[in-house]
Amino acid sequence: MSEEVGATTVLLVGALLVRLAAGGAYARYVRVGMGPWLLVAGILLVALGAAGVIRALVRPSASDGHREHAGWLLLAPVVALLMVTPPALGSFGVDRSTVVAVGSGGRTFASLPAGAPVAMTLLEFNQRAADHHGVSFGTTPVQLTGFVSRTSDGDGFRLARYQIQCCAADAVAAVVRVVGATGTPPARDGWMTVTGTFEPSADPVPRLRASSLVAIAPPPDPYE
Repeated sequence: MSEEVGATTVLLVGALLVRLAAGGAYARYVRVGMGPWLLVAGILLVALGAAGVIRALVRPSASDGHREHAGWLLLAPVVALLMVTPPALGSFGVDRSTVVAVGSGGRTFASLPAGAPVAMTLLEFNQRAADHHGVSFGTTPVQLTGFVSRTSDGDGFRLARYQIQCCAADAVAAVVRVVGATGTPPARDGWMTVTGTFEPSADPVPRLRASSLVAIAPPPDPYE
């Protein structure tokens, strides 16, 4: 790979990082909060790549034409990402990747306060369901937000949301079965806020009996 191709690669990767960080799309791949660091890294790569391109143009060096052409082809994926940003992880990967499995015998949760619905993550819902068979829920309604991973799953549909430690590469999904909903099944990969009550069952996937479903736009941070 020639110096010009290498420098251009660095320049384009830097430009990609700047675009993702400045536009907020970086949250599809890494944790929210890493944006400023990605922006700084992108700016530094752009500066470094631009300096390399200028140096290569000022002082051109002899190179193998065949290898140089092959080197330019390596830029195609980066250019594609600059033009089109892939979506966040969705339903396709839920049944093809690790799914959160919470066993019994974990920590004991305090009972939910009676009254208004309590918003919680799908992970907490799974943990509470496994803790003493969901006794901490009582009759208090809860509110969950996620995307539809299966539109038809026996008695209801599945709502899911990914958990990440660092980036999308280590994502695992927390899944809840929503039952009791009436009308047309929600669209796959559509985001919803579901309000309902925990329903004990022998189902390995914890169940939420829905009282209301509200379709929403994808949140800025798709991960929990």
